[in-house]
Amino acid sequence: MSHSAYGKIWVAAQGALEDLIQKEIPAEPPRPQKDQQVAFHTLATFYVKYVQILRSLETVYDQIVHPQKRRVIRHVLDGVMGRVLELKREMVDLEFSEFHYYDDILQDLKLTPEDIEIPIPRYFVSEKIRVLKDRERILAQILAQAGPQELETKVNVKQLSLAEAVRLIQVSERARQGRLRAKFMKEIRQEEEKELQAKIRGVTTLDPDEASTRIQKVWRGYSQRKRTKKERLEEMIFLGMLPAPQQQQTSAARLQAQQVESTRHVVQEEHEVEFQHALVSIRETIRSLEGPDIKESLQEQIRQWFIECHDATGKFPDYPDEEDGGSAAIFAEKTPEQVAAELAAKEEEKEKKKKSKGKKDKKSGKKEKKKDKKGKGKKGKGDKEEEEQGWKMTPSNFLPTVVEGNKSYKDVWQGRDEGHNFSQRFDGELIKEEKRKEVEEEIRIQVDELMRQELKNLKLTVDREKGKKKKGKKGGKKKKKKGKKGGKKKQKKEKDLTADRTIESLYEELVQEGLLIRPSRTKLTDFIGEYSYLGTTLRQADIEPMPSLSDVKQLMALYGILPLGSQAVHEKAPLMKTLLLAGPAGVGKKMLVHALCTETGANLFNLSSANIAGKYPGKSGLQMMLHMVFKVARQLQPSVVWIGDAEKTFYKKVPKAEKEMEPKRLKKDLPKLLKSIKAEDRVLIVGTTRRPFDADLKPFCKVYKKILLIPRPDYSSRLVLWSHVILQNRGLVTNALDLSSLAKITDGYTQGHMMRAVQAVLTDRRVQLQDKKPLTAVEFISPLARQDPIYKEEEEAFKTWYAKTPLGKKRAKAAKASEEDGESGKAGKSKGKKAGKKGKKKKKKKKK
Repeated sequence: MSHSAYGKIWVAAQGALEDLIQKEIPAEPPRPQKDQQVAFHTLATFYVKYVQILRSLETVYDQIVHPQKRRVIRHVLDGVMGRVLELKREMVDLEFSEFHYYDDILQDLKLTPEDIEIPIPRYFVSEKIRVLKDRERILAQILAQAGPQELETKVNVKQLSLAEAVRLIQVSERARQGRLRAKFMKEIRQEEEKELQAKIRGVTTLDPDEASTRIQKVWRGYSQRKRTKKERLEEMIFLGMLPAPQQQQTSAARLQAQQVESTRHVVQEEHEVEFQHALVSIRETIRSLEGPDIKESLQEQIRQWFIECHDATGKFPDYPDEEDGGSAAIFAEKTPEQVAAELAAKEEEKEKKKKSKGKKDKKSGKKEKKKDKKGKGKKGKGDKEEEEQGWKMTPSNFLPTVVEGNKSYKDVWQGRDEGHNFSQRFDGELIKEEKRKEVEEEIRIQVDELMRQELKNLKLTVDREKGKKKKGKKGGKKKKKKGKKGGKKKQKKEKDLTADRTIESLYEELVQEGLLIRPSRTKLTDFIGEYSYLGTTLRQADIEPMPSLSDVKQLMALYGILPLGSQAVHEKAPLMKTLLLAGPAGVGKKMLVHALCTETGANLFNLSSANIAGKYPGKSGLQMMLHMVFKVARQLQPSVVWIGDAEKTFYKKVPKAEKEMEPKRLKKDLPKLLKSIKAEDRVLIVGTTRRPFDADLKPFCKVYKKILLIPRPDYSSRLVLWSHVILQNRGLVTNALDLSSLAKITDGYTQGHMMRAVQAVLTDRRVQLQDKKPLTAVEFISPLARQDPIYKEEEEAFKTWYAKTPLGKKRAKAAKASEEDGESGKAGKSKGKKAGKKGKKKKKKKKK
């Protein structure tokens, strides 16, 4: 695609964003919404539209090469990302559920489920690719020095005695010979039958014409059947009833598009380097050429202000401090009299505050107590009013960012003619405007120092009393500085246990101890799952649907990847410190953790109970280990702290076999660590568990406030998974492989089961024989039969456990309240009907 094509996408995205801003910030504040369904519909509509804008802006930011345009797009992109996260939080608070369904909205807007998939901005990794490569190189060196690592996968091999091994070989060899003999005898019998039939019928020679017609019939029938089969297959593929045959080689058009994208990235880097050089050079030229003129004009303006103030008030004014803006405060569209009055008022206020400080402190304590008492009495009325008012949108932290970015686009780029800038290099005039302001501010500070001295000299010569007042002001400044020092001392209470060590040494030690591990290169797109098309229908029928794997993938992008990837989003977005992935074995919890690290370029720390067993013993050792982990995690952020088998930290009863491992070592320290994580720390603690019901629920949910339940795959997800896993393992999906039946009979099996079954079937020899003997569904049944599926009892155990979590309880209460409201409405109608019937009976009796 060309520069103009991406420019059109940007214009369309900004136009859609302008419409959304007008709807979100109307001229008149909207009335509170009492109907929950209407409120959710408005939220979901905003969410879907923002996601579409986010997808457009992400592609534009990745491909546009103009450095100044990319800065404006990045500003808006971060704002839209944050707004999407805020809307998601609003929907969770409204519906008391992590999973939401937008079928009706997609139908109204004529969109597909793919259009609302959360895009992962590529700049998360591309902008720090050099740092990631250096980190990978250092990690490889440390691991090489540590020696070969033990393989995690251990294959259990049954050892046989010599007699058992010989007997096994003999049985298999005799079976092979028996099969060959049976095949040979079958061929002999078939030949004998042919000879008998030929003797009975008698050997007759056919006429050449008749023989040729027979041959033609056979050949034409064969060719027509082959052609019909091919046309039928093409029709079924076109209708989407059969999967398209996989292409062995990517198309030339796709290769060319990928090449163009990569070349655009190279041009981006070149233009960015040029832009950075231009920033320095243009600033220096402005300072050298225009700097003296700016300095003279500022001095003349300030001297003129001195004269005007002296003529108006009879005194020379006080020069504004640096904190108040210096000389910039003088020329803020105000007259000299107004400026002098403001400065005098500020001085009077400062003196009054100093005198009445003690009195106000005493009075304020009494007033606060009275207010608290009054507030407590009036709380009930306020709550009732809020309930009557209904639902309101909470104020946003990101809407001002979006509005500001949209304004800068409209002011600078909307009507700008760039016909001359074919190569999309930087615009020098815009740089001059920005740098001229910066140079003016720098010169203004220098001029302020000179003019303060000049004003002081004028005051000494004309009026000596004002010089004394200035001395009093300096004393006040010193007192303020003392207060600042006292604040710094309070921050030094946190002890640094490794103050004498460098981050490199701590990093190396954590790698050697196995606490900092290398994440596998898996992307979120590798987590395959299909969209749930019946979610809205089931919820309208008061049936809570099981979340699909596609929903889980979306939540992982929202709660994990977007906040960790962008510092601007993480600081203002709803703070996410912990995340728990709960689900049966084999559903892809560990894969999601590694995908989270890959997509954001995060470090991965492993604090699982099995991994930290025996390391850093004792309380002091545990404190040192956690201090090192979180110090390195903060310094080299973003970072993910993974706790596998998270339920073991909060065991109700520790099993005897695990007592030596001390699985509950982190129970007391985890809540303290969560308090130390702040908004500027891009550190996320991710727990994975396959038996959450073994943990004590209250402390477990206090640490892991955000819980994602990962279910086993449904039919549609299994259908997609089988095709993906087979192709991933060098298999060929043909018409002979009945994927629909295979997906139907594997109900209860997870992604891990499917992967092991495919790996067992697709050996090197079987892969070579695929052209002659295509894969069939029957081949995968025997390896699947050797594995235990996820039974309904285990799935129900996860559902009941999730219903006991805080969000599950809120959801259950809301469902009960809606049912009670419905029943009360029905009861009211039935009472009205009964009363009407009784009234009719009484009237009839009176008539009689």
